[in-house]
Amino acid sequence: MDPKKNIDKSALHEQEGVESQKTLNTRSANTIKAKRKKQPSVNDLVSGIVYGDITSLSRAITLIESTNSTHSKKANEIINKCLPYANKSVRIGITGVPGVGKSTFIEAFGIHLTSIEKKVAVLAVDPSSTLSKGSILGDKTRMEDLVKDKNAFIRPSPSGDSLGGVARKTRETIILCEAASFDTIIIETVGVGQSETAVHSMVDFFLLLKLAGAGDELQGIKRGIIEMADAIVINKADGDNIKAAKSAKIEFNRALHLYPSKTSNWSPKVLLCSALKQEGISDVWKLITDYLETTKANSYFDDNRNNQNRFWLLQTIEDRLKSNFYNSEKIKSELKNQMALIEAGKTTPFAAADYLLNL
Repeated sequence: MDPKKNIDKSALHEQEGVESQKTLNTRSANTIKAKRKKQPSVNDLVSGIVYGDITSLSRAITLIESTNSTHSKKANEIINKCLPYANKSVRIGITGVPGVGKSTFIEAFGIHLTSIEKKVAVLAVDPSSTLSKGSILGDKTRMEDLVKDKNAFIRPSPSGDSLGGVARKTRETIILCEAASFDTIIIETVGVGQSETAVHSMVDFFLLLKLAGAGDELQGIKRGIIEMADAIVINKADGDNIKAAKSAKIEFNRALHLYPSKTSNWSPKVLLCSALKQEGISDVWKLITDYLETTKANSYFDDNRNNQNRFWLLQTIEDRLKSNFYNSEKIKSELKNQMALIEAGKTTPFAAADYLLNL
């Protein structure tokens, strides 16, 4: 028997394979890449936003948050085109120390609002690590029920290095959400530092969440946050905590009388609620509607928004000057030299700053 024939018939013998169609695969890959690279135009995004398309809204917000100069130019065009559709919402700022139950409250509050046919956008600011610069962005995880609601939109954003933990472009994001027909915008702050001040400068109604017990009443008075609050809501007023919550309500009401009257002619109120059991949530919304009726009747509502626009104009100029300064190639180079001179003890930080600014 011919050994060669046996090898040919063996199952181990490797037969000549069929040549793959390289051209077809390459074309398919290129088509997929092209689709991925293709970005929607400004007009496409604006049209999507106005018609309530969440994908278009999310993409536009991503452009706003980007530090890329090309993205910034595109983002500014989107904002300008969305302006005619904006300013038709109530903006509510919610703050409180970590652990007060902000996410639980906002979810219960948001669900109540959507149940009465409101469209709610939650702009939640997550604190960024000062070391890794990263953020958890876990608000969608914490608001499991609200995130499934078709009339709600939750956008967690990293605070970065912006003032008090408020996302750098939150103000512009509000405009886009309003253009997308969200009539109630909720801004949640980190609850530390100066975030309350920054949020207060971009909302119509400022709500302070507090806890009963553990000296939280005194902390609120000491920090002076009460002066900015239009309402104080004591959360977790349930079970064994009801007695302490009622005592805290009395303390806060006393504290409110120590502050001068607001220019809005509104007297801040103190309410109790249990976000976990969804008790007292409707009372909070009733209070906000009363506030809106009062401030719109006496023109404070419009005056306040105009003042906020002036504030953000000046703030934007400051931010732009700072950005242009640090992005200058000449400054980048000289900054390194001045840093070296400071480390060598040949100049002071103040003299170095004067030198750089005079450039």
